Amino acid sequence: MKIAFKFLFCCLLTCLFVSSPLLAQPESDQRTEADPPVEEDDDRPLDDIVEKRIIVDRMVLPYQPLREADIFWEKKVWRIIDIREKMNLPFAYPEKPFFTILMDAAVNGDITVYSAEDDNFTARLEPDEVASMGANIDTVTTFDPETYEEQIQVVRNELNPEDVKRFRLKEIWFFDEETSTLQVRVLGIAPLLDRKDDQGNFLFEQPMFWAYYPECREILARFPVFMEGNDASTITWEDLMEMRFFSSYIYKESNVYDRRLTDYLTGVDLLLEADKIKQEIFNFEHDLWSY
Repeated sequence: MKIAFKFLFCCLLTCLFVSSPLLAQPESDQRTEADPPVEEDDDRPLDDIVEKRIIVDRMVLPYQPLREADIFWEKKVWRIIDIREKMNLPFAYPEKPFFTILMDAAVNGDITVYSAEDDNFTARLEPDEVASMGANIDTVTTFDPETYEEQIQVVRNELNPEDVKRFRLKEIWFFDEETSTLQVRVLGIAPLLDRKDDQGNFLFEQPMFWAYYPECREILARFPVFMEGNDASTITWEDLMEMRFFSSYIYKESNVYDRRLTDYLTGVDLLLEADKIKQEIFNFEHDLWSY
């Protein structure tokens, strides 16, 4: 019995001495030459009290599938979002404006944008076409400080995000019979660029492109929205659009003439008609139920 106990003790002691160098060996020493080099951590201090990962790790939930037979009623509506309104000020947040997010995604090829000739998403635009939008080329006359010779230089003026003050929104309101609810889904977003003359006077606004919103959801879910009074808010642009936490007004509804409200109304009548369309959508759902 004693001999068996001594033999077992020697085996355990031998295993301990053999495995201890491997356990004590740091993880970096166990890497082979075939392993990729480990990047050094950034020594910059964290500009916060914690590293925020909620938005980065969040996944975008897909829309609930719909059947055509369940759509009892629907109406297309076009809206205008003016970022100069108080409720829409987060759209113009200087650190990362909403337009810059869309523009960078379109230029990098993360999303596909379509020509503004129509709002049916028919003609695709290439990233280089989007990058050249809003930019202009000027010629500047300079003088060489040594020879005083006149020189002509070509200067490219990039688009200023502050020139985009409004967005068009295309959406569909529909009644789902399966859930017995009135729902809305955004189809497209189009930034409106201010066009000015040589003196800087405003001429008109022009849509740059149409971005298909369902494709943009993944991109918009990566960027937080600045919320007044709470810097710890985890609301993203995708959350804001789905919660409809913005101010807008209707400028067009689906009609047989495909006309906008501005084609036959002005002034106060225009605002009243836009509010009338909004109330009709609300009253439609209300009238389906009896109390």
